[in-house]
Amino acid sequence: MTTSTEARRTTTFMDRTLGFAPGELDGRGADWTVREIAQQPALWREVAKTAARSGEEHAAFLRPLLDRRDLRIVLAGAGTSAYAGEVLAPALRRRLGRRVDAIPSTDLVADPRGCLGEDVPTLLVSFSRSGDSPEAVAATRLADRLLTDCHHLVVTCNPDGRLAREHAGAPSSLVLGMPAAANDQGFAMTSSFTCMTLGVLLALTGGPAEETVHRLAGAAERALPAIAGRARSLVEAGYERFVYLGGGPLRGLANESALKLLELTAGQAVTHAESPLGFRHGPKSVLNERTLAVVYVSGDPYTRAYDLDLVRELRRETAPGGVLALSAEPGGPDTDVWQIPGLDGLDDVYLALGFALFAQTVALHDSIRLGHRPDNPFPAQEVNRVVQGVTIHPLG
Repeated sequence: MTTSTEARRTTTFMDRTLGFAPGELDGRGADWTVREIAQQPALWREVAKTAARSGEEHAAFLRPLLDRRDLRIVLAGAGTSAYAGEVLAPALRRRLGRRVDAIPSTDLVADPRGCLGEDVPTLLVSFSRSGDSPEAVAATRLADRLLTDCHHLVVTCNPDGRLAREHAGAPSSLVLGMPAAANDQGFAMTSSFTCMTLGVLLALTGGPAEETVHRLAGAAERALPAIAGRARSLVEAGYERFVYLGGGPLRGLANESALKLLELTAGQAVTHAESPLGFRHGPKSVLNERTLAVVYVSGDPYTRAYDLDLVRELRRETAPGGVLALSAEPGGPDTDVWQIPGLDGLDDVYLALGFALFAQTVALHDSIRLGHRPDNPFPAQEVNRVVQGVTIHPLG
């Protein structure tokens, strides 16, 4: 049993890991968020062990589906859960050679016939931290109604949520549970985002991935103090606008990074996300002297060339220090990057998990700087941890 002294010692360690002095966070309403950011590398190892242990059970359900050449995989979720699908879709298309579409469950519910217009064999992968999101539950029901042949992979951090209860034991469903600690108690999805993303990647691609996950987790743990230091210094520079740019799986991370900062600052920070090539086509208008542009640099040599082109361009046009290129690989002679050691050679889908720690930590520090309580930045409940007030209308 964990004593209060042990719990406090653990909390103090995590505070220091994320760049806070002992006692600095007392009364700031950040305990859960700090813990849930810092614990992620340990949880990734747990996800990998569970995937290895359950591999045959998962394969028995998934392999017959993945063997079908006409299978469509739909990755669905709301908010951060939708961005988990956006991170995974490009990577899964490459690895599986199948059609994989990331469609927010909010879109599926609002326009089910538009999203599911093709009546083809479908695996609907539903991401939901709580499993109680009304759109998540409704999306699975609509898919069953509109599709002749639909199977479900339900990914949740809450075994007692409606989604898990409805699909547990169903012959056309598999419920993929996450470690208990991944069910974030803080407002923002942090551990749940990276664990659900990793869990689905391992379940759908199979193969011996524990070594890769352990490498990722070790590199992230070693890098966390440096990440926290860089995040704090950037926040203390007083940027008012934050732009996150990434391609492929890193585009989904860019969207999640912008949302995380928007959420934890209660909308006070101006955020935007785009692909590096798409940024020139209008969104570049957001740049001014108080803008920080973060470019998530791909590990893929082809995509990386486009990323670094934009880094060089932005550095010519913006204030000194206004561009941060985050990379797993070293930069070239004319392009300085901030390299996170130990991630080189990993696929971008894994880089997205490591880079997510940076985005989450920036959001945490900026939330505190602006006087918010990260565990609950909306005390009047204008926005809720589990969305409220959604009416699911009958489909005629």
